[in-house]
Amino acid sequence: MKLRSLRGPTAALTTLALAAAATLTAALGAGTASAATVRVGLGGYTDSRPAGTVGPTNSDGAPVAPKVTARMAGQAAPTNDWWSSLIYQRYAGNPYSENLYAHPMTFKAQAAGLEVGYPTTPTVTSDGRQYDYTHTRDLTLGVAGLNSPDTKVDGWSDWTVTPYWADGSHTFSATVGHGLPYVYAHATGGAAQVTTASAPTVFASQGNVLGITVAGHNYGLFAPTGSSWSVSGSTVTANLGSKDYYSVALLPSTADLALFRTYAYNFVTDTRVGWTYDEAAGRLTTTFTATTAAQEGTGTGTLLALYPQQWQATPDALTALTYTSPRGTMKIRQGSSFSTVQSVTGVLPSLPDVGAYDRAALDGYLHQVADASDPFNAATDTYWTGKALGRLAQLVPVADQLGDTAVRDKMLGLMKGKLQTWFAGTGSPGFAYDSTWKTLIGYPASYGTDAELNDHHFHYGYFVQAAATVARYDTAWAADAQWGGMVKLLAKDAANTDRTDARFPWLRNFDPYEGHGWASGHAGFAAGNNEESSSESLNFSAGLLLYGAATGDTALRDLGVYLYTTEANAVQQYWFDADHQVFPANFQHRTVGMVWGSGAAYSTWWTAAPGMIHGINFLPVTSGSLYLARRKDDLAANLAELKSGNGGVFTDWRDLLWEAEALTDPAAAKADWDAGNAGYTPEEGESKAHTYAWIYDLATLGTLDPATTADTPTAAVFANGSTRTHVAHNYTTAARTVHFSDGYALTVPARSTASERGTKPDGGTGGTSSSPTPSPSASTSASPSASPSPSASASVPQTRANTLYLQPGGTLTTAYGSGATSSTVPSGGGANHDGTPYQPLTYTAGHLTGTLRAGGSTDFDLYVDAGATVALAQQARVSYDFNGDGTYDRTETYRYFATDPVPGWERYGATASGLQSSTGAALTNLSNATVRVEIWPALGSAPAQLRTGATQAQGNASVLRIPFD
Repeated sequence: MKLRSLRGPTAALTTLALAAAATLTAALGAGTASAATVRVGLGGYTDSRPAGTVGPTNSDGAPVAPKVTARMAGQAAPTNDWWSSLIYQRYAGNPYSENLYAHPMTFKAQAAGLEVGYPTTPTVTSDGRQYDYTHTRDLTLGVAGLNSPDTKVDGWSDWTVTPYWADGSHTFSATVGHGLPYVYAHATGGAAQVTTASAPTVFASQGNVLGITVAGHNYGLFAPTGSSWSVSGSTVTANLGSKDYYSVALLPSTADLALFRTYAYNFVTDTRVGWTYDEAAGRLTTTFTATTAAQEGTGTGTLLALYPQQWQATPDALTALTYTSPRGTMKIRQGSSFSTVQSVTGVLPSLPDVGAYDRAALDGYLHQVADASDPFNAATDTYWTGKALGRLAQLVPVADQLGDTAVRDKMLGLMKGKLQTWFAGTGSPGFAYDSTWKTLIGYPASYGTDAELNDHHFHYGYFVQAAATVARYDTAWAADAQWGGMVKLLAKDAANTDRTDARFPWLRNFDPYEGHGWASGHAGFAAGNNEESSSESLNFSAGLLLYGAATGDTALRDLGVYLYTTEANAVQQYWFDADHQVFPANFQHRTVGMVWGSGAAYSTWWTAAPGMIHGINFLPVTSGSLYLARRKDDLAANLAELKSGNGGVFTDWRDLLWEAEALTDPAAAKADWDAGNAGYTPEEGESKAHTYAWIYDLATLGTLDPATTADTPTAAVFANGSTRTHVAHNYTTAARTVHFSDGYALTVPARSTASERGTKPDGGTGGTSSSPTPSPSASTSASPSASPSPSASASVPQTRANTLYLQPGGTLTTAYGSGATSSTVPSGGGANHDGTPYQPLTYTAGHLTGTLRAGGSTDFDLYVDAGATVALAQQARVSYDFNGDGTYDRTETYRYFATDPVPGWERYGATASGLQSSTGAALTNLSNATVRVEIWPALGSAPAQLRTGATQAQGNASVLRIPFD
């Protein structure tokens, strides 16, 4: 059994407790016999809980309400956030908060005000399995004499919160947030007061500006002009006079006081995130904006600290100032906004049918599920029902590809029936709306989805994914007026983006600044909030993308693109530490099972079994799992660690681990499956049919090419050696052409998946399609079935006259080499050679005759490797002598390719990197022509390797493709 965000036993809600809290229980929407159904299309939900069930409670089992000021009463409370212990009082004895991890600063509310800390040294458990940057108080901010009985929330924005204290004589509030190096305070009833954990060292005393050092950390204190700070032992005060504000800043160094003073009085009053998906370019742009209000003067702007997943993707200028955080180094931006730009790698509804499996055996595996006496395995609650729905959803397209329409339609019918039962709005099973917490809770609930508001994105993601599969085959069923309205309502509960819709908070389960989800509804832990199964969070996002695409709801689709793309990049850093810049040096693992506000842990809530610790961030395996292959090197290291501790094999959840292995080493996964498929029990959400199809499809497809994007989010490219496969799904009712960033164009029939296998440098259109056959109740817009034979889309690539292979010794040939070797790209000597060849490796082909292909352009795939060396980049230039007279008539220089410091070949592609400049004549026909490609070190102070001479079997052949017939 998996426990989600639940530490220790939860006390039962006793009859006595219910009686004592009868009035409050009624106000919170307790189950009654008179519950009304609110209709949503053909389904609906109830306006109160089913009898005998519970809603949000504290650890004693007593109902709780959002802890807010009168000004915020009735607003949709943001649960599942980094600061939610302020608003959700989990423990009856603590009306303030648990530790709050905003990063770079940490906080905790107390009766006297707000504790402030800046942990910079992690603690690692003796077994090397967990690290924490635990909150430790440096300061307490407040107002002299404050002794508040509680802390309430007086406001929030996309990544900030404003806690509020009042004791009858004093009031105090403090706005804090992710990436804010300031605390913005308002105080009445006394002097501003800052108490320090130890006697401070004063390094600057400028009247209303004070610089102090506490526990090695530097702070700037900024009071209104005309006031003055006074230090007495560990108490620092300033008489605010007629003003009510002051701020405190965390300084990277004492030398930064003047810079931070510039923005100290520009209080952040609002923060907002927005995103734009450029479908044609395959690019997501996310903008983060902080609104400020000058407390004195007319200043604008502020300072913002960016997390790694943000500064890695921003085109905006950053300062040289940094902070330490549990997520790695944070870098400071001077200004009130910044943006990130990320490539969108697609989500397929299913892999194409290209596997060389035994189709009769695969169909037998399908029948094991479809013909079971209970395909739902007695599931009753939202999580296990969702898992069962997810298992069926992955098998529907497999059955369709096999042409077994009977099994396909049976499983679609099972899914529809189960979803409609839950969506009917008649009680339990079903969904009920809690008007106090503004949330939709499914009953029977599990793992705290009711009493703690945990995990809604995990559970509901399975429902949305299943609905997306149904919508793929039956668009009428998914219409808002039928059952689609309830699907979208579940999506809104976890990820509402309509700021005018007061039924749900903004992005309940997603942290837009930190870039990933949070699982606990109340965050009532010393380590802050947590998320265990990042992959189930991404399953939710992928489901939104696919459901939006299937139903023509581009806003929902684009929300899925934003959540999926953003969290995939954050997971790569914070769960997998792909760049080795986040985990402390003495943390002993390459992955974590759980991320906490204070750090991370190689663990799960319910087991210490290594296979499940790794596997919890892989499941469920769907085509939405392709993001795991963006860094194949890191995924391989993750699995290698697991295997090395298990005697070279996988044990727990072998099917999930084989499927993950197939994303980085399909041949090894196929060998593991072939050796072990007879003797294992599938993970609860998996099946032998799906695992078999997945592994064998990838054995043919190869691994994801993350550098190639498309002008649709439902497309992907795979590479198996030098063989590339382009895949796309078209949900619309008309054929369309999908354009890939490598220049390939693929025609996809209406409501079909199409795939092309084989290197096609000419960018031509074509491909093998597979269209779903309508089920008996499906929309008539579905295309007839066209299940291809096993070989239909598996043609072997042929050598072509316009594909030139780089060979050792500097030649280009039209055939593969006789054996792979490597050629050394020399060191750049630490100088910048961007755009200018420096000691280049040169490869030429002469006596070429050819006709220019209309609209064609140069392309290449060069495989390079910098080993473990950092900060290297290689650059390529292609030159044409059209008539063989010894003068190069046209020269094309491409942007350099920055190699990673991980051993292994990387593809430097012309289309992905882009043309930097071209000189000379336009491309024209070749007559006894010469073509030359040069590769040199653009940046760096160490050599790199270029792969040359590779054979077809060896793969990863470096090639130049010229646009001539």
